[in-house]
Amino acid sequence: MASGTLTPRVVVVSRRSELDELLARHGTRAAAAWYLRERGRDLAEVVDRHEAGQAALTAVGAAVPGDWRRGSVDRADLPRFLFGPEDIVVAVGPDGLVANVAKYLAGQPVIGVDPEPGRNAGVLVRHRAGSLAELLPAVAAGVARAAARTMVRAVLDDGQELVGLNEVYVGHASHQSARYLLTVGDGGRDRRERHSSSGVVIGSGTGATGWCASIARDRPGAPRPPAPAEEALCWFVREAWPSPVTGVSLTSGQLTGGATLELVAESDGLVAFADGLELDRLSLGWGQRVTVGVAPRRLTLIEP
Repeated sequence: MASGTLTPRVVVVSRRSELDELLARHGTRAAAAWYLRERGRDLAEVVDRHEAGQAALTAVGAAVPGDWRRGSVDRADLPRFLFGPEDIVVAVGPDGLVANVAKYLAGQPVIGVDPEPGRNAGVLVRHRAGSLAELLPAVAAGVARAAARTMVRAVLDDGQELVGLNEVYVGHASHQSARYLLTVGDGGRDRRERHSSSGVVIGSGTGATGWCASIARDRPGAPRPPAPAEEALCWFVREAWPSPVTGVSLTSGQLTGGATLELVAESDGLVAFADGLELDRLSLGWGQRVTVGVAPRRLTLIEP
């Protein structure tokens, strides 16, 4: 490392376990055990998962070189955490935790650590905690294998924006009927339709295996899901309602070659949020426009 440069900082991202949430609600393990037992569940299962997560966090901490800087952040605090350009981010938890942190980064490498191999899908958390002692120096030296994954960006007409790894949802905050004018912009061949629906989901190749996939399963002729690194998105309108002034013909597609999806709000209470973080959202008033397309930045995901 060159003289005068900052040592790397490893920022460990985690989330509260089921046991943490039960104790926050019930106060003691005995009360939590009774609550679960009355519902046919065993506290031991929850404790085992909690201990697996704690063991992974301990192993990750032990793998960080002694002269490196350290930081940690809970998922709930991500909107208020300031990442630095020299950070190496280690997300310890389910695949969704990598998506949760991705929107707050600007190219920093992310290592997804699976604390419960076999339980998580392992699409984004592809490492074991025991591998980090060798992996971290390689990441800092820029020689670790990395994949650039496409992300989704939503921009309001007032300049506010948000970014997501999996998908962006645009619709009513309560997921009830939202009214809007939808425009697919594609090199001057714009297509428009007025909708009343329970929202629109626009996903990347990474997100195409999640929420978008669940929608596509019920759609004959659904658009081809893009690859995770492909600069393309797929989109779906949820439960479009036909009426004399709203249509149901423009309800899915793919955005390629710089194409965008534009929604102009024609009812109040509309929001846009990414990757399930509903509290970190943009709000649309009547007549306001949001444009969704491929984000200029990507997630740098460290590969095994």
